[in-house]
Amino acid sequence: MGALSNVRVIELAGMGPVPFCGMLLGDMGADVLRIDRLAPTGDGIVMAASADLRGRNKRSARIDLKHPQGREALMSLVKSADILLEGYRPGVTERMGIGPEPCLEANPALVYGRATGWGREGPMAMTAGHDINYLALTGALAMIGPPGGAPVPPLNLVGDLGGGALYLAFGVLCALNSAQATGKGQVVDSAMIDGIASLLTVSHGRRQFGQYVAGRGQNILDGGAPFYTTYATKDGKFVAVGAIEARFYKALIETLGFDAEDLPQRDDRQDWPRLREIFADRFREKTRAEWESIFDGIDACVSPVLELEEAGHHPHNVERAMLVAREGVENPAPAPRLSETPGTLSRPPVEAGQHTAEALADWGLDADLISEGLEQGFLSGTS
Repeated sequence: MGALSNVRVIELAGMGPVPFCGMLLGDMGADVLRIDRLAPTGDGIVMAASADLRGRNKRSARIDLKHPQGREALMSLVKSADILLEGYRPGVTERMGIGPEPCLEANPALVYGRATGWGREGPMAMTAGHDINYLALTGALAMIGPPGGAPVPPLNLVGDLGGGALYLAFGVLCALNSAQATGKGQVVDSAMIDGIASLLTVSHGRRQFGQYVAGRGQNILDGGAPFYTTYATKDGKFVAVGAIEARFYKALIETLGFDAEDLPQRDDRQDWPRLREIFADRFREKTRAEWESIFDGIDACVSPVLELEEAGHHPHNVERAMLVAREGVENPAPAPRLSETPGTLSRPPVEAGQHTAEALADWGLDADLISEGLEQGFLSGTS
């Protein structure tokens, strides 16, 4: 029984933050029912259902939301839901007749969670975009990458997942808490540009008070500092150094075999290039594994840069069970970890329409409507 085991969530299938948000809620025990289209569009990044781990801890029903009775079926489900998640462009659900107004009329306590890239207002609201575009417009992308080089997108971690899914999850749970106290639901507008801007709070503070140098690779946290960056090792691999504080820096240089008085000044930006060269030459003398052994147990904030396939085998990650096997597939463990009601992996990634009849019945949909829908085709099971 997870912390959200009393919560019912409708997830209108789509791309972007919504599927990851649904996974987060499902990991914590929510009954997440994903509503899939009868036929996938084939657009975007397509992967097999078994490989899309965002589909775990959910059930799926296929409903034709373009069919009047399909929309009727969805509205019946809305009456039993606590949260609805959708990530379409602004105005799409309104045109379909399943926007916030009819849904909140059917269920006044509903939390209607909406994820967009640009937000629902503004001259770009209806413009197509992806993670990289939202990063670009917020200033985040310009800050990431090597000095003198092009900006580098940090996968989709900052936009889709950080600024999108996590803020959407936070928003709908805040609204759910309010709805449970007042009986009044609301619309949660989670725009990725808003979430990314929020994640840049510290950077905006530094920018306005003279603690930020414009340009990539010029600041402490963007890899500009020689004591907060990565270095190649003898075997062509890398180590990460994060020795910001004086005590960690002292441990770093001592373990590398240097005396502080023999090195350029770490607090003088003019000395950073030379200090970086000295550290780079030293790290190239040994392999990543050798440096890992040398720094083991020393508080110098030095770590091996692991490849994705290596991460689950590191002793620390093994002990914490960072990856959990489910039916032969490794999944990142549910996070964060709750002491009394921890998240679990109760279901493997779901196939579209895998639970149409079962889930709709559990959610209280009339049995005759389910039978009629399957016969007439506005409901469909696994193809």
